[in-house]
Amino acid sequence: METLLAEVSADHLIYCGANRFGSAVQWLTQWPVTAEAVGVLSPGLRDALFVQYCNHVPQAKRLAEAEVRWGGESSIAAACRELERRGARSGSVATIGPLAADQHTLLCERFGTIVNLNRAYLRVRMVKSAEEVDWLRIGARMSDRAMMALRDGLRPGLTERQLGDMIERAYVADGGTNVIHYIGATSMHDPRLAVPAQFLSTRPVTAGDIVFAEISAAFWDYPGQVLRSFAVAAEPTPLYAELHAVADAAFDALSTALRDGALPADVIAGADVIERAGFTTIDDLLHGYGGGYLPPVLGSRSRPAGRIPKEPFKAGMTVVIQPNIVTPDGRAGVQTGEMVLVTTTGIERLHAMPRGFVTV
Repeated sequence: METLLAEVSADHLIYCGANRFGSAVQWLTQWPVTAEAVGVLSPGLRDALFVQYCNHVPQAKRLAEAEVRWGGESSIAAACRELERRGARSGSVATIGPLAADQHTLLCERFGTIVNLNRAYLRVRMVKSAEEVDWLRIGARMSDRAMMALRDGLRPGLTERQLGDMIERAYVADGGTNVIHYIGATSMHDPRLAVPAQFLSTRPVTAGDIVFAEISAAFWDYPGQVLRSFAVAAEPTPLYAELHAVADAAFDALSTALRDGALPADVIAGADVIERAGFTTIDDLLHGYGGGYLPPVLGSRSRPAGRIPKEPFKAGMTVVIQPNIVTPDGRAGVQTGEMVLVTTTGIERLHAMPRGFVTV
């Protein structure tokens, strides 16, 4: 962070988060954001961290590698006073995190033009240290436990909400937290759903359904991500067998091409198998992960995710390969994929959940 500040001729950094969002706060201080937190970083000085809710301060003092204080009426106003105490000049302050409009206005009134370092911060987070990879392995293992619990407990009669409860029980007792568990269920003979739902319903699972899920459990701020599909009490129909075969082929093509120095365009070239089979996608094919939803974000030929970046992959990146194949009418689809580590020679699996379209 000090190197980034020097590059933009800034002397101080404001980093913030709110409502459990804002990864820079936890990365720099170890404090998981609760309601609101605003940090002040100045080279050579201990960070100051202002926590909005007074009753959150005691634990923040135990966990955070910073001088923790209550933010009072306004944490950003308290941070501005701290900047003034540190001698901050106009044009010398940069920010990372989700600043609200009134927070940005207050900073500008006190310190002039504010430098936005969010993109630079994302670039820093794209390549993981060995220590971060170790923590991500824990998140991956917890996510695997959750998906295995879904596979082993799935049966007709359970609702999507009950499946969600089953998933969280697999890691909560060991300090894991839910990032997402998206679940969908629909009949394979009369499909009405192509992608898991973000909010779970009371629909009961029935024999002949497909149940698909995208699960991320985290240990502190380090998650895994695993996606799988299950056929319930029946073999996959020909349509679903073909959908999953294409998804597997796309996953294999992406993972085979992925390595240090590989260009994004070359990595996703093999995913044309999707369109050749007459299908499309409903989500990104690949995205960076761990410290946020990170670049590169790559879509398929029929559902692009914007400009394909030219920057090559680097060893130490963690990315999620997730070819979510759907029919063009959006009625049927499958999920498969997982987070992997990019290495100098290819990829390393971080997940142990077996691949494949399993009948349960």
